[in-house]
Amino acid sequence: MSERQLEERRCGELRWSDKERGWEVFIPAAAFKNANSSFFARRPYRLVLPDVGDLYRHIDSYLRVHRPILLGGVSDPGTFFVKTVKSTSQDAAYNQSTFYEAWRLTIQRYGIFNPDTKRGAIKGLLPHGPHNVRDVLATHILKETGSYEQAGYAIQDTADVVAQHYGRFLPENKIALAAKVINQVWEAA
Repeated sequence: MSERQLEERRCGELRWSDKERGWEVFIPAAAFKNANSSFFARRPYRLVLPDVGDLYRHIDSYLRVHRPILLGGVSDPGTFFVKTVKSTSQDAAYNQSTFYEAWRLTIQRYGIFNPDTKRGAIKGLLPHGPHNVRDVLATHILKETGSYEQAGYAIQDTADVVAQHYGRFLPENKIALAAKVINQVWEAA
């Protein structure tokens, strides 16, 4: 779609970039909650995905083989992710609530470590929706780097917004970060 079409729909898309010879995430600033942030400066968000872990082959396989099976012959909603079509629902497009439920189910099934079955990725993880990713990402980058600016880049916002809303990690985290930097200097010497 054109940038104008995406702006009108307030959404982005994953598309192939001939110029960059890679898969690109393209999202007009208007599609973001913080569209008027100086981070965007009225420009779209554009990121060429690196072909890590054979990502491009997996995208190709999904588009050629798996996605058509998920669609099951119903009309294509024109979205990258589609849900399985069932007799109770012939609409393959996710909406806000169906995407939230799919996210939450995925976190419950694969993200949360279950000590009985020994399955799941993260001990102590609680069920959550996609809206929590922004907070977790900003807080993690702050704890690792101490940089409001880098955290802002990660969540497509400004350092001021990060400092206001996400910069609430404890003094001992700041001390640990400083100690980590000092230790790296001594190890290099």
